[in-house]
Amino acid sequence: MTRSTTELTEQIHLACLLEASARKPGNVHPNASFHDLEYADFVRSADIIAPILASPTPEGLGTKILAAVTATQQERHRNTNLGMVLLLAPLAAVPREQHLQEGITDVLQATTRQDAALVYEAIRVANPGGMGRVDEQDLSMQPEGTLVEVMRLAAERDLVAAEYASAFDITVETGAPFLSQLENFVEHWEAMIVTLQLILMRDHPDTLIARKCGAETAIECSRRARAALKAGGLGSTLGREQIAQLDKWLRSDDNRRNPGTTADLIAAALFAAIREGMIVPPSVEEIQRDVSQMQDEGPWLTSDTQSA
Repeated sequence: MTRSTTELTEQIHLACLLEASARKPGNVHPNASFHDLEYADFVRSADIIAPILASPTPEGLGTKILAAVTATQQERHRNTNLGMVLLLAPLAAVPREQHLQEGITDVLQATTRQDAALVYEAIRVANPGGMGRVDEQDLSMQPEGTLVEVMRLAAERDLVAAEYASAFDITVETGAPFLSQLENFVEHWEAMIVTLQLILMRDHPDTLIARKCGAETAIECSRRARAALKAGGLGSTLGREQIAQLDKWLRSDDNRRNPGTTADLIAAALFAAIREGMIVPPSVEEIQRDVSQMQDEGPWLTSDTQSA
């Protein structure tokens, strides 16, 4: 493995690990599990996909995406990272000498119909929740366009597809810049990630929630995130109470309100910020230390946690 490949693997791995480790409302994290998913599933999934997505193979995006999803399914037997893989694969494919904003359009425009077919297969392998038949480019059919073209068809109903259609606008224009606002990201990474989640849910109703529970529920989630931020977010007692209430609401209905697409966008933003040198991330050992402290604290952020 070359130095650049090793560095890229580490960047992908850290982005996935940080996203999974932050105690975000409604998601699996070190102190919260679903009946079929726990924190360890996401930690191991990060280990699995990072070297696959970082490998300098010439086969194309579709091959890497299918390989990463298949490897995850073979070991974990569940969908932990389909959206994350779909977002990270093109970002990781941008040549090292280019900034993401400069190179991502070329990566997307170079996608082929074969890439689209392989991504369709990856989606079938992952079997994500909330998938139904759609009028155009149904997954049971062969794609009639390149990967970026079929993503454009789904952009209005899926935030991951919308990132392909917009050259990763949310990732590079909102997510990564927000994470870079503090110099000492290492000390405040969890607060920054939780706050970014609230901002993204406020501004972009989570499309996994919309698929599973309907658009009205996704909009209600946005309203609650907006209220928590308006109340001061993690920086105020009322804001933390609102976040805790949002967490409880998201975990009701057998966790069907899990804001999973927002989590995928956060992983992409973390990778972009790390890759571009916008933040200095904590090491794996530092994350593990912080996670151990979280588990000692209990199920939610402590009352004296301050906003980043």
